[in-house]
Amino acid sequence: MNRPEIVVGRSDYDKLVRMANGLVETRPEFAEELLGELERASVANDGAAPAGTVQMGTDVEYRTEDGNTRRITLVYPAEANIAERKVSILTPIGTALLGLSVGSSIDFIANDGRQHLLTVTAVETAG
Repeated sequence: MNRPEIVVGRSDYDKLVRMANGLVETRPEFAEELLGELERASVANDGAAPAGTVQMGTDVEYRTEDGNTRRITLVYPAEANIAERKVSILTPIGTALLGLSVGSSIDFIANDGRQHLLTVTAVETAG
């Protein structure tokens, strides 16, 4: 699987590690995927993650292998709302997007069990 370099801000990193560790017993499939991504992440000081990298709360536009483009906001589970395009970090696509930069592509296994490829085309601070 394609695993490009990722960067995560310190506060989000710490919060996500705590959240994932809390899910190990009850939702190991989510916890293991998220912890795996966090283990390979470079951790930046808060506010120092490079511009154009997907962080918690950022708006992300990505293209899938079928050529479709989607725009979502990456959020913590309590904020998730598909009608508002707010996607939880605990979804396969949310975990895949974390820390990517514009132009990066990643393979991920979706809820349907199939492997997909996405490419980040734009990242903006939500608001």
